[in-house]
Amino acid sequence: MRKKHHHQKKPSFGKKWSARLHLLFGLSIGLIVFIVSLTGTMYVFKDEIQHQLRKEAMFAEPGTVTPHPLSIAVLKEKVTLEIKEKYPVTSVEIYLDKNRSYEFLYYERDKKAWNYFDEVKINKLVYVNPYTGKILGVYNEKYDLFPILKSVHWSLLLKADWGKYVVGIPVVLFIILLITGIVLWWPKNKKARKGRFRFEWKNVKNWKRKNYDLHNILGFYASVIALLMSLSGIYFAYPWVKNTFNFALSGAMELPKEKEMKSPDSLLARNNSVFDLTAQETRKLYAASSSFRIPLNGKNKKGKALKNIPVTVYGEDGRYAVKNQLAFDTYSGKRLMNKPHHKLTAAEKYAHANYDIHTGSYFGLAGKIIWFIAGLICTSLPVTGFLVWWGKRKKQGKKKIS
Repeated sequence: MRKKHHHQKKPSFGKKWSARLHLLFGLSIGLIVFIVSLTGTMYVFKDEIQHQLRKEAMFAEPGTVTPHPLSIAVLKEKVTLEIKEKYPVTSVEIYLDKNRSYEFLYYERDKKAWNYFDEVKINKLVYVNPYTGKILGVYNEKYDLFPILKSVHWSLLLKADWGKYVVGIPVVLFIILLITGIVLWWPKNKKARKGRFRFEWKNVKNWKRKNYDLHNILGFYASVIALLMSLSGIYFAYPWVKNTFNFALSGAMELPKEKEMKSPDSLLARNNSVFDLTAQETRKLYAASSSFRIPLNGKNKKGKALKNIPVTVYGEDGRYAVKNQLAFDTYSGKRLMNKPHHKLTAAEKYAHANYDIHTGSYFGLAGKIIWFIAGLICTSLPVTGFLVWWGKRKKQGKKKIS
């Protein structure tokens, strides 16, 4: 009698092409995925770490807190005289917690530079006791670990405007890697499904098998979070991604444009207490918020002159999802606009929340922990994936020799 030959079922068209794309893209962008995942993972607990390291600078000394802080103009002058920078103070962040210090920021960019260190002329944060004017701490953020990690993660230390595409393209390919990985992981039947969800290493001594399981099983569990991180990441890089989100959420490709409101009191002499009036009104309107930021140099983020004083109010410390927007007259300090968070469109709300979703902070401390673990797994995937490929390559080489 002839022996029956049990032929293995050929892989489907989908799995065949998924395997090819997974290998091709994995080898092509593995190093970038490793770097971007590692730096992003290290950045997750930035606020918690900095709050511990800067605790003394972040709070006014006990016994110095009074009902009325010094004028913002006076505090700005004190900072300018003591720090002695050639650049003007950019902005001040004021916390609703009366025990917190004010944060004065120096920030200037060189638009012609090609890398992070040349592009950022200055990024210096000064913590000031608002009741005494005493400088509690000065931090050169340009050379601090977390801004550097952020730049590596965002643009591999290249200029932010175009370096984001150097990272953005591999992230798009990483999304394809995740999808093809899920296709390859998907079990053929119920029997095969059992070994796809957990590690069964009781009788396994071969490191190659263990490495394969690490890549396969951990990759599956991290895939949903990894997709969220990747999509929220390319949201920053590509306008078409942002427009797609906008259209899906609000039915319009672009976010509503803010009307430039010119100060109606431009013929009046500028009130020296204009920033204090702005701060006072903001505190009244948003007493339950965390903090608010006031620009002090009359320019926006792009360096263009402002026609009024825009104030951004943050709902929670360390989160940007809940943002309220105000605008005040540059000369008199009268309120020109109040746009609370609840009146924003769904697309505008998502635009504010995207950063928090990307870092996991949108879901609180539990979200950060989950994002951190998922980030570690994403960091490991290029390594375990390369070892899977290398092991098969060596095996095929031995077969050819024999």
